[in-house]
Amino acid sequence: MIDAFAKDNLHGRLRRDRKALLWKLDGLSEYDARRPLTVTGTNLLGLVKHVATVEARYFGEVFDRPSPEPLARWQDSDGTDLWATEDESRDQIIAFYRRTWEHSDATIDELPLDAPGQVPWWPEPHADTNLFAVMVHVLGESVRHAGHADILREGLDGRTGLRAEHEGQIDEEARAAHFARIEQAARSARRPPSGSAASR
Repeated sequence: MIDAFAKDNLHGRLRRDRKALLWKLDGLSEYDARRPLTVTGTNLLGLVKHVATVEARYFGEVFDRPSPEPLARWQDSDGTDLWATEDESRDQIIAFYRRTWEHSDATIDELPLDAPGQVPWWPEPHADTNLFAVMVHVLGESVRHAGHADILREGLDGRTGLRAEHEGQIDEEARAAHFARIEQAARSARRPPSGSAASR
């Protein structure tokens, strides 16, 4: 009973965060969807491409159920899963992600939580694992990158939130006041006295 609950709960959260990540692309120009927004090149469409690749590998080859998608060997990974080339369209990457969901969901549905898997890119003794551990790992990756996408999108046009139906009207005046209050608190914060435990 607890296994069924755990699997359904993890799977439901994974589905939620997949949709949240894709929503962050809605309404953006081609340039804004793919341009680097941090000094390390993090970009919104690249996050989608990366998470799709992560899912394809973990719910594919780890359980000897290779993804039907063409993927470079993990040994040859060169970071190109983190950004979209000029030859890759947004629609292609989104379609890849959605097809990966179907393959991942089939693996999750068909295997028990204790189904054994082997992650060749994990160091020993952790390479031998099971579906439960992989679901937790992939959910963690998805949540982390959905959070990155949330911050990047806020920086582009101020839009925030988990789902479109929960998005409220942006109150620029209230936001500016809130920002100013936090900025003032940061500037006014006192440093602990030198020599105190907090300053060590």
